Formats: sequence, C-alpha cells, structure tokens
Amino acid sequence: MNILVIQNRMGIGDMVIFLPFIQAIANKYNSPVTLLIKASTKAEEYTKNLNYIKKIIYLRRENKNDLHSGLSGFFNLKNEIKKYSFDKVFIFNSSLRYRLVCKIAGIKDIYQYPLFKKKEQHIIRAAQKLLEMIDLRVVSNPQIEINENSIQIAIQKFKILNSKMNILLGIGGSGPSKRIPADKFKKFINLINKDHECNFYLATGKNEEEQIILKDILSSHKDICVALDNYTISEILPIIKSCRISICNDSSFSHLSAALNIPTIVLMSDTPLIYGSYSPNMYPIVPDGIENVSHNSRGKEKINPEKIYNKFKSIIS
Repeated sequence: MNILVIQNRMGIGDMVIFLPFIQAIANKYNSPVTLLIKASTKAEEYTKNLNYIKKIIYLRRENKNDLHSGLSGFFNLKNEIKKYSFDKVFIFNSSLRYRLVCKIAGIKDIYQYPLFKKKEQHIIRAAQKLLEMIDLRVVSNPQIEINENSIQIAIQKFKILNSKMNILLGIGGSGPSKRIPADKFKKFINLINKDHECNFYLATGKNEEEQIILKDILSSHKDICVALDNYTISEILPIIKSCRISICNDSSFSHLSAALNIPTIVLMSDTPLIYGSYSPNMYPIVPDGIENVSHNSRGKEKINPEKIYNKFKSIIS
C-alpha cells in the first residue's frame, strides 16, 4: 500500500499535532506513509526515528515563482505526485487545489476535510472526523522518539546532573504577541531558586526580539542558564528529554517538549487554548483576567510568574 498524507500548515507545532493521525493511518494499513509538507515544519529534524514515515516531499509554494506555485506549479506538483503511484491520499485541509492535483495524478482513494470549510476549523476535531471515515478513533497525544545514545551524549556535553532541577525555558515564539517578556521568566527563576538548585536551558530563535529576551535573562542568571540558540532542533531534543520539566511560550518547543513526554507548562498569551492543552503533557497558563485566550488576546504582560511557579510545584510534587 502506497499512501500519501498532505499537511500544508507551516509550523513545527502544527506538524507535531498531526503526528498521531499520521501514525494511525500507517498502522491501519500496515504501511509507512509519505508526507507532503512545508519545509518550514522542519520535520526531518524530529521525525527521523518515526518508522511510520518513509519519505518527506516538501511543498514549495511560499512565493509566486516557487516550484509548486501558480498554474505551472499545480502541474509540477501533479507530476511529482504521479511518479509515486500512490493508492490513497489523506488531505488534512479543505483546499480544492490539492484534491484536483491528487485526482489528476491518478490517486483513486482520496480522503479530505469538507471542501471550502477552513474558517474556524478546529485543528484536532477536523482531523479526528477525517479519520472516522476509515473507522479510526484517534486520541491527541503526539509522541516523538529519539535515540538513547543521543541523550547520553547531551548529558555529557552539557554536564546535565540529576542532582539538579533541569528545566527547559522555551522563551521564543513565532510572533511578538507570543513572546512573554524576560522579566516574567526572571521572576519565575528567582522563585524556584529559593526551593531548588536549578539549571535552565533557554530555547529560542535568532529573531532580534528573541535575542533581546535571551540576553536580558542571561544578564542576571548567566551562571545557571545555558543558551541553546546556536543548536539545531535535533541537537536540542535530547537536552529537552534530559529535563524534569519545561516552561514554554506557545512555540515549537512547547509542542516538541510535550511530545517527548516532558511535563510542559505552556504560557498562552495570544492563541487559542487548544494549542497549549491538546496533549496530556501540557499544562496551560492563561493571562490574569482573561478566561478565553485566543487570537488577539494580547495577554503577554498579564502572565503571572507566581501562577507558573504554583503550577510547577503541583506538577513535581
């Protein structure tokens, strides 16, 4: 059985969310699947140990002159898909374009979200309903596997000691409204340091604002903090796995951490709560005074470090 899965959302977190559904398809047909996804998901860095994925095809449609953009891109994508002779395709979106591409490429069995129903589409329930079409009931609990040897290498390289409380701080974010200010993390660090001897691993990107937050935290806690911004995701995963707990903005690292079975406190300032609560390993913190956090909540200044600290205590107790 040759199966294609199309997932065209752009984020790392988006890709992690869909992993249980992809795995369920592979298990159903006893066959690893091929993914058609965007390069921005960086899936090759965290799926290489997942045996239910056999190949990744990258969708190149970011700019109008990209390989899969426009009318010529439609046929380029059709030709690329056709050469694999897929038997089935599962399309995790409502786009007519992908349905037509797959149909013209000769795929007989096409499973897809209802067409033209993208608005207010629930990221988990829509996927669950799609797989109910093939009698699958999927629980949202993504899992990432990493090599045990890579964990031991990270422990040695970074001198990670079990005698200390090792904590990942995911301080970055894909947009300014998701990036909790440095002073919130610093206050949390001060609170927890009263009770535990800690090491903090600071995961973030190279965006200018992210770097300002990183440098601010390091300015007062450099002796107990390790910056990870110069490492790849695949290099950071074993460090996360070596931590006791993670405290992350709603970012790629909150999703990756939870998928590694690390208890993950997710600071939800400006996105729907589902993105910080879909996994049993996630513990969302919402801004003070905001009950239903969502897009445009703009609540990063209202994230309470004492709430983070109290949630931390309840998890590790």
